[in-house]
Amino acid sequence: MKKLGFWLLLQLFVGAGLAQPLLKGTVTDPGNTPLAGASVVIKNSYQGMSTASDGTFEFKHLKPGRYLLAVSFIGFEPAEQEVDLPHSESVKIVLKPKSVFTDEVMVSATRAGDKTPVAFTNISGEDLKRRNMGQDIPYLLTLSPSFVATSDAGAGIGYTNFRIRGTDLNRINVTVNGIPLNDAESHGTFFVDQPDLASSTDNIQVQRGVGTSTNGAAAFGATINLQTLTLNPEAYAELRTAAGSFNTFRNTAAAGTGLINGQFAVDVRLSKVTSDGYIDRAASDLKSFFVSAGWYGENSVLKFNLFSGLEETYQAWNGVPSVRLHNDLEGMKRYEEHWLYTPEETARMMASNNRTYNLYTYENQVDHYQQDHFQLHFSHRFTPALNLNAALHYTPGKGYYEQYKEDQDFADYGLSYPMVEDKKIESTDLIRRKWLDNHFYGAIFSLNYNGAKTDLSLGGGWSTYDGDHFGKIIWGRYLGETAYNHEWYRGNGLKKDFNIYGKISHSLSEKVTLFTDLQYRDIDYSIDGTDDDLRNLTQQHRFHFFNPKAGVHFRPAPNSEAWLSFARASREPNRDNFVDADPAKPAPKPETLNDFEAGFQLRQSAFAAGLNLYYMHYRDQLALTGQINDVGAPIMVNVDKSYRAGIELNWGIRLLRSLRWEANSTFSSNKINNFTEYVDDWDKGGQQAFELGTTDLSFSPKMITNSQLQWQPARNLSLNLISSYVGKQYIDNTANEDRQLDAYFVNSLKAEYHIAAKFFESITLHLLVNNLFDTRYESNAWVYSYLYDGQRWKMDGYFPQAGRNFMLGLDFKF
Repeated sequence: MKKLGFWLLLQLFVGAGLAQPLLKGTVTDPGNTPLAGASVVIKNSYQGMSTASDGTFEFKHLKPGRYLLAVSFIGFEPAEQEVDLPHSESVKIVLKPKSVFTDEVMVSATRAGDKTPVAFTNISGEDLKRRNMGQDIPYLLTLSPSFVATSDAGAGIGYTNFRIRGTDLNRINVTVNGIPLNDAESHGTFFVDQPDLASSTDNIQVQRGVGTSTNGAAAFGATINLQTLTLNPEAYAELRTAAGSFNTFRNTAAAGTGLINGQFAVDVRLSKVTSDGYIDRAASDLKSFFVSAGWYGENSVLKFNLFSGLEETYQAWNGVPSVRLHNDLEGMKRYEEHWLYTPEETARMMASNNRTYNLYTYENQVDHYQQDHFQLHFSHRFTPALNLNAALHYTPGKGYYEQYKEDQDFADYGLSYPMVEDKKIESTDLIRRKWLDNHFYGAIFSLNYNGAKTDLSLGGGWSTYDGDHFGKIIWGRYLGETAYNHEWYRGNGLKKDFNIYGKISHSLSEKVTLFTDLQYRDIDYSIDGTDDDLRNLTQQHRFHFFNPKAGVHFRPAPNSEAWLSFARASREPNRDNFVDADPAKPAPKPETLNDFEAGFQLRQSAFAAGLNLYYMHYRDQLALTGQINDVGAPIMVNVDKSYRAGIELNWGIRLLRSLRWEANSTFSSNKINNFTEYVDDWDKGGQQAFELGTTDLSFSPKMITNSQLQWQPARNLSLNLISSYVGKQYIDNTANEDRQLDAYFVNSLKAEYHIAAKFFESITLHLLVNNLFDTRYESNAWVYSYLYDGQRWKMDGYFPQAGRNFMLGLDFKF
């Protein structure tokens, strides 16, 4: 398959050299001043470029015929112009300045441009709308290169996650309008906290690898930058509703005033998504809203965003044991015999469905959390080439997850043993809630200069995170004189993060551009109080990181480009890494990534193809080795050296005027050098160490392919076949075949039909058939190994994904 992919790519490159250049032109303002860096795209093709320093552009390899050019430039009204080849070989396009300064520049400092030497993918708001049927954002990005999504509930609603190049979401930097979305302590991003945020998103950029400097958590595998709704000058109203399998319902209402009196605009959205989930009792009840109000002047923008989400999801975090998944009766009995499950839990597992089993049966075993985001943005244009962006932000969040726990020792909760009829009671069944009450606030800024040959950005941010972690007992079978809502632990995390970066992109010529990006981060992190196991957590950490990045972008011809880059990222351990660490051993060290990338891209009218090579070398990467802390909990430890190396291929082909195929493939090798595994020894106590040499990094498939076949058989009808292939993945770092996820190939069908209606601007009917061929597969898992009675055993949990399921939606636009 690899040879076939390379052969097809070679044929595309060779075929590209047979055509002749046909179309060139100039983009200027009304005063005839050339506009350098304007975007010129041939619609319904793969051709697009930026104008040179003199405002010129040139497209090669075009056949005779009619083409529609779409031209845009920040601060100017977009324009379209039709050309007829070979009669219109040279055109001049004049862009008119916008009457107001818009918020397009808000995220420009943290975005990669068309000459930035990094691998990135841009996803438009229109594409997001077409894909959005209520699933979380990770499932809307599944066509991105090297991307693998997973869902706890099995249907893409509720708790979802993803990996890029095998890197988990805790190591991926996510921002909204340049403001960090990652939790400052855990580094994680929980899209379930902001349901249906995609409905208020104008565009998304996904940078793979370290990428360019941004704000918030370090990017160890990718950067995802979301921009919420930008100015829509026309009033609108929309209603989007959908229903489908697993009692899934999604309703969204949105409206905007358009530009009022040439200066003011307000956009609002209200959403509700509910689903029973594929897994037993994995229900989700998700609510959210978005409000944006902006003032737009000739050279300034002041914009306030408020968006909020409230989620309540039933816990499906444990997965399905492999013995249940494979109907292994003796294996299920072993769970009871080895004291992994109680007799009651084992009986319920044996009586359950082998793919939808959920360990939890307590009716309120839920995760309940609300998070609000307040953002105040200000942008000012000093000159056409110089602008300033600044923002203040505040994010409060509060919630809990509730658990029913059996046979709990009173001493584990700091409680004395109660007496019942003169008999000391040492344990009880209870219900507890683990709370998180946090506040995150700060400011970001960027000063940007865009010249004919040189682009400069100076930016940075400061933030403070203040989070309280505490637990309460809300019910117990025997609690004696214990007060209701007894608090058994409380800890605090206080983290201050400052960063500043400078970027320069300079064109040595029309073909060669140099890029440099330097960032400094200062982190002050203190933890105090007690953990849920009553351990003292008091500790203080300070980090200083310098992250250089540099590269060169080369454009040998108007329709091709190449790049070469180096970037370093440094990442501090997260809260769990510090809290779980064995206090008798050295604290976990920061991780460092050196990322080398090289790429090539070719675009023609009927096709585009490209490749990107990467080598990501880690020092002191934190990984699970099986080691445990002083109370027997698993911990992540620094492994000396590890790496990810791969090639990413992408291509798009217009097979017919109405038929297009776009796809990408990743082939990679992901290794830990000199890996030592530790396994609990139940026979002798302690752990046994096994030196395994070089092993595969967990959850890092050697091959990933995503594909979309788009067919438009009629003007108002489009059909999309969406396919994903994910190679086998090991679920720990031992590269053992007994502990892996099998490879899977999943297809989905998306149909869209536009209906002409008298009283609506548009009506669109959507049909989504997920997992079209009813493939059985699991997309995530965990495992715990132990030695007992002279043999090695395991306890694990796999996350089955739903078989064939449906969603039907209807959109009304007024």
